[in-house]
Amino acid sequence: MATSEQTQRLTALLEEPVSKLGLDLEAVEITPAGKRRMLRVAVDKDDGVTMDEVAEATREVSRLLDESDVMGNQPYTLEVSSRGVDRPLTLPRHWRRNAGRKVLVNCTDGSTLEGRIGTSEDAEDGAVTLVIDGDDHRLPYADVRKAKVQIEFNSRARD
Repeated sequence: MATSEQTQRLTALLEEPVSKLGLDLEAVEITPAGKRRMLRVAVDKDDGVTMDEVAEATREVSRLLDESDVMGNQPYTLEVSSRGVDRPLTLPRHWRRNAGRKVLVNCTDGSTLEGRIGTSEDAEDGAVTLVIDGDDHRLPYADVRKAKVQIEFNSRARD
C-alpha cells in the first residue's frame, strides 16, 4: 500500500498540470496488484469529462511520472478515469456537479436524509439545498458525515 507521503507527492506533482488541462484532480490512489501496483488518478470538471480529455490527461500524467522518481522502481499500472458516481460527495463542487440527482446523506447527528440536490447554484461553499418530499431543506456541509449519489435506472420514476 502506498504511503500518505507518496500520495501527497503524487498529488503535488499532478495537481497543477491537470488543472492546466481544465480538469480537477479528484483522487490519487495506489493499491497493490500482485507484483505491480495500480495507480488510479481520477479527474473531473463541471460539465463532465470526455474520453478525449481522459486520454489527454493520461498522456500528461504518464509523461510527468516518467520524468519523476515519485513512483520508485517497482512496476505499476496507470489508470486515469473520471470521478464516477460511486465516490462520496466531499467538496462543494461535487454537490454542484450532481445538481438534480438523488442523494443519501448520513448526518453527523446520526440521522439519514434522502433527497435531490437543488440547482447548482444551491450548492454553495457552506451548504447545499436538498429537496425532500417537495420541500427545500438547507443542509450545512459541516452536518454531513457521508453522502453518495443514488443510482436511478428509470428517470421517469423520479420523485
